[in-house]
Amino acid sequence: MCAAVYVLSTVTGYVLTSALLLKCPNLLHRKKRETFVSKHISHRGGAGENLENTMTAFKHAVDVGTDMLELDCHLTKDEQVVVSHDGDLQRTCGINTNISDVTYSELPPYLCRLGVTFQRECFCEGGEDKRIPLLRDVFDAFPNTPVNIDIKVNNDTLIKKVSELVVKYDREHLTVWGNASNQIVKKCYKENPHIPVLFSLPRVLQLLGLFYTGLLPFVPIKEQFLEIPMPSIITKLQDPSRLTRGQRFIAWLADTLLMRKALFDHLTARGIQVYIWVLNDEDDFQRAFDLGATGVMTDFPTKLKDFMDRNSLSKAE
Repeated sequence: MCAAVYVLSTVTGYVLTSALLLKCPNLLHRKKRETFVSKHISHRGGAGENLENTMTAFKHAVDVGTDMLELDCHLTKDEQVVVSHDGDLQRTCGINTNISDVTYSELPPYLCRLGVTFQRECFCEGGEDKRIPLLRDVFDAFPNTPVNIDIKVNNDTLIKKVSELVVKYDREHLTVWGNASNQIVKKCYKENPHIPVLFSLPRVLQLLGLFYTGLLPFVPIKEQFLEIPMPSIITKLQDPSRLTRGQRFIAWLADTLLMRKALFDHLTARGIQVYIWVLNDEDDFQRAFDLGATGVMTDFPTKLKDFMDRNSLSKAE
C-alpha cells in the first residue's frame, strides 16, 4: 500500500511539474535572444510568382514585405557557393549534370518554365532573369533581410564557405542554417556556433518524444528554429483519390502529432521560432497562425502578405 502511494505521489508530482513548466518554461530555462522574428517567409524567394532562387524572386519578395528569404546552397567545381535547390541541373536547366561538376561560369540558365513543387499542377514562367545566383549576390543585395539557408549536401567545404560569407557580411544575427540531416546540422554548429541552427529530422522526432513523455520542459535545447511541414497538405499536392488508405492514415497521424499548439507555445516561450512549410492556401495560413506558429513559409509571397494584411497579422517586430 505504501509503495502504491509513493508511486502515485511521484507520478502526480512529475505530471504537475511537467505541466507547469510546459506552460511556464522560463521558470527553468532562460529565453533565447531573438535578433529577428519572421512571420512571412518566402520559399525559394517565392517559387510560385517568379523562377525559384533567382535574384528577381528575392527582390520581389523583399519588395512585397517578406520577413525572411528561404534558399538552398550548393558548391560548384571552382568552389563558388551558389543558390539552387537541386544538386543536378536536369529539372531546372534541362541538362543532365551536377552543379559540383561545373564551374560557376559554365552554369547554364534556368528553363523558362519551372514546376512549383508545393502546388499541384502549377508552373511558373519567368522573365529575363534565369541566372543561378551566388550566395554573396543575395547578401550584397539584401543586407538587412534575414536569410534561411538549407545546406543541401554534406560537404565540409560548402559549410565552411557559407560560414565565411555569413561572417564577412556580418550576418550571424540575420541567418539561420541547417538541413534535415543531423550530421549536417552538427557540422554547421561546430563550424560556427554563433549562427542559429534548425532542428534536423532526427531532432524533430526526439523533440516529439520528449513532448509526449512530458520530459521536454526539463531538457535544454540548442536549436533556435523549428521548421516543419504541415502533413495535411499532402492531399493538396497529390490527387486524394490516388492516396492509399495507409498513406492517408500516415498523413493524419503525422499531422496530429506535429501540429500541436501546446508544443508551439512552449517553444515560442523559450525563444524558439516555429515555421511551417510550404503553405500556399489561405485556410492553411489561418490554421498555422491559429496553432501558434511564428511564421509561414510560402511559394506565393503576395498572397500571404495580402492574407496577413486583411487579418491584421502585423509585420514581425
